[in-house]
Amino acid sequence: EVQLQASGGGLVQTGGSLRLSCAASGFTFDDYSIGWFRQAPGKEREGVSCITRSDDGSTYCRDSVKGRFAISSDNGKKTVYLQMNNLKPEDTAVYYCAAGLNPDTSWYDWVNSDELVDDMDYWGKGTLVTVSS
Repeated sequence: EVQLQASGGGLVQTGGSLRLSCAASGFTFDDYSIGWFRQAPGKEREGVSCITRSDDGSTYCRDSVKGRFAISSDNGKKTVYLQMNNLKPEDTAVYYCAAGLNPDTSWYDWVNSDELVDDMDYWGKGTLVTVSS
């Protein structure tokens, strides 16, 4: 059974920090990229916040979180982390981790593409992050 278990969400104040975890199982971890996507209540899901390629550790984060968020992976535990620092109210959302099979084409082109969300094969249920102002 494929599982992506997100955890670590909670309530923090502006400027605070939080670390999310995504525990993966049921698929070949090294063949996939694991990314974090977020969706504010009543809003459409955003493009990827941060994503990492499990086999070589490549990372990408979108401009709105770059410098504040960092993604990392513990391949032995098959767990991906999202370290979120200097949180802002606009970061409030349900955060989902998702896995997509690594492409044969340019990884950076892929993670910047509009179809990245559609290329995710597995999705977790998400964890809620609330940033108070």
